[in-house]
Amino acid sequence: MSTDGRRMRARRRRSRGFVVAMTAVVGALVLVGAGSAVVTTVQGPRATDVTVDPQAAVESAGSRLIVTTTQSLEEVDPAQVEVEPAADFTVDTSGRQIGIRFALPLRDATDYTVRISGLRGLGGGPTGEVEERFTTPALETFLLQRGGDEDTIFRTTLDGENAEPVFARARIEDFRATATHLAIVTSDDAGESTLTVTDRDGQNARELPLPGPGTVTNLQSADRGDLIGYTFSDADIGSGGTRESELYTASLAEARAADEPDQLQIAGGDSRVDDWRFVPGSDAVLLLTFDGALTLVSTGGGAPVALGNAITIDGIARGSTEAIVQRADGLVAIDLATAEERSLPVTDPAAGETQSIVALPGNADETLRVLSQVDGFTVLSTSVAAVDESGAVRTVFDVPDGALLQHACVSPSSRYAAFLIAPDAVSNPYDAYLLPLPQRLQTHIVDLGTGEEVSALGGFDISWCQSAPRP
Repeated sequence: MSTDGRRMRARRRRSRGFVVAMTAVVGALVLVGAGSAVVTTVQGPRATDVTVDPQAAVESAGSRLIVTTTQSLEEVDPAQVEVEPAADFTVDTSGRQIGIRFALPLRDATDYTVRISGLRGLGGGPTGEVEERFTTPALETFLLQRGGDEDTIFRTTLDGENAEPVFARARIEDFRATATHLAIVTSDDAGESTLTVTDRDGQNARELPLPGPGTVTNLQSADRGDLIGYTFSDADIGSGGTRESELYTASLAEARAADEPDQLQIAGGDSRVDDWRFVPGSDAVLLLTFDGALTLVSTGGGAPVALGNAITIDGIARGSTEAIVQRADGLVAIDLATAEERSLPVTDPAAGETQSIVALPGNADETLRVLSQVDGFTVLSTSVAAVDESGAVRTVFDVPDGALLQHACVSPSSRYAAFLIAPDAVSNPYDAYLLPLPQRLQTHIVDLGTGEEVSALGGFDISWCQSAPRP
């Protein structure tokens, strides 16, 4: 046989060997794939990935836990989901993903377990179960201290340890924190305001345009997004055609930071705003004008809704559309979605006279009430109590003798309350700011579940609060 013939047969044998080997490999891969599919089908859906941001979960409503599974799923019913400790949530299903959206911020420094049972793939087969755990971090907040040549905003944990200064400037009147920014109002010697926005660490400061030279008061931030609002008055107020306490909104997002603020138009009646609140989860605001009219107004330009007259707006809890307001004949709760109104439970007169009410996030049946024992026009003592739907009182904080309670508000999850105290009120003079406050202030942090005081921090304007203290 020729050399060329032997070479040709050798090449044919190698080619047949390669085909046989490749066939064996492909067959093995098919068997492995089929086996994996069988195992997945036999075991039911399982988790392959979980995404959650514990820091965001303690700071704001609407955070999500997203579970990706091995199969496309049938719709998951909320009854299949268990969250420990208990938390309000909604569920959505899309392909292989399950989204758990928490209605309110979660408790800080807490171990959470999310268990989803009865998971079934679109192709049928047995059900599966997913169990995921995560731990939320300790809660941080911001606090303002006035005094000296500069005032300072600090970022701090609740124990006050290792408080970190993030922004300092002369004459800081007020500030608010959003999920990504700080909005800060300062004033000059002439009383004119500047509105500055920074990152949450105080960096990248830039000024936001105002409607003109004048003063900014009643600064507030929406519960989601980077939207703030404030009332504005012209510097030359009193002359013809000037603006007084008109309400404006503005975005803190860098892409819109140069935009002019949007004035909230109020058709008819007095346009001067005495008090106002963002309505959580909507584009609306509830405002009280100088003539006592209570109105629900859309920032998107929808028709306003008249809600009668009121004296004060006590607040709207995060995650709620129910506002607590003081009418001439007493305190009421108004559902802003339906305009329906209900009376609040009456407490035993022996507990004291109700001075104000703080709504609790996610709990329409319980409120915090500031109660005072009075003798004529003299306040003998003041306490703060949790009051349930029956009017039963559970005291959570006693204002020290001689001190004045300036402000009260609750943390995003309603686990804690902050009580702003001016100690030794008689000998504690007010400063000379546009928002005048006693020179010595303490913020007492109380665990509402136990009634135990967590800490007492120097400063005011804790970033939980929807609005500044009123002098």
